[in-house]
Amino acid sequence: MPTIHPSAIVSPEAELAEDVSVGPFSVIEGPVKIAAGVKIGGHAWISGRTSIGEGCNIGWGAIIGADPQDLSFDPSCTSGVVIGPRNTLREYVTVHRGSKSGHDTVMGEGNFLMTGAHLAHDVKLGDGNILANNVLLAGHVTVGNKAFLGGAVGVHQFVRIGDLAMVQGLTAVSQDMPPYCMAYGINTVAGLNSVGLKRAGFSIEERTAIKRAYQLLFKSGKRREDALEEAAQTEWPTVAMKLIEAIKSPSKKGVMSP
Repeated sequence: MPTIHPSAIVSPEAELAEDVSVGPFSVIEGPVKIAAGVKIGGHAWISGRTSIGEGCNIGWGAIIGADPQDLSFDPSCTSGVVIGPRNTLREYVTVHRGSKSGHDTVMGEGNFLMTGAHLAHDVKLGDGNILANNVLLAGHVTVGNKAFLGGAVGVHQFVRIGDLAMVQGLTAVSQDMPPYCMAYGINTVAGLNSVGLKRAGFSIEERTAIKRAYQLLFKSGKRREDALEEAAQTEWPTVAMKLIEAIKSPSKKGVMSP
């Protein structure tokens, strides 16, 4: 049976796998579902329609499933949080539930969220991402896979951050960040995350194609419309097309550039 500290409070509605451990003074409230191997530190609070996948580590004081910080939010709506397997949420991480009925805040697998990181309502976080201390993702932000966001990065609502993006600490992001790129300051692309691409196992042919696409879109001196038209006349590998499509079809926030 689960190992639950005597001072913890666990709702009878909650479903905990047999080997889950719950630390002192933690509260698990409502129809929470917690899979095998999950460890929950002290003073955590997990509530509502929250599901946590196997092998996750939930740090001291983390809050998962709280209401959105949205003035129009209706607390009676049936939204939740879905967290995949093998995620680490360190001390005081906060994850808010979706803002509308049937909408969830979703985290994939293998992510590492450091102390004080915040996922607002309806965020979609992919796999293998690292969010350093005090990273703030506003409502409806989408993050791809294997991105790295440095300490205290702030991301505006509805923004998209692509695969293998790397964002310098204290950066303000209010426009889409293309995949494979690095960013700093305020919405400024610093170049390609070449080391990250190599470490991720991209072949030299794939990395060369991504570099060619980046040069065409950002460094050719051509208007973006003209660069995209030229790109459309060329056959690209799938990984390079991901960069081109991010520039061609951004969110309503637009896309950052060098």
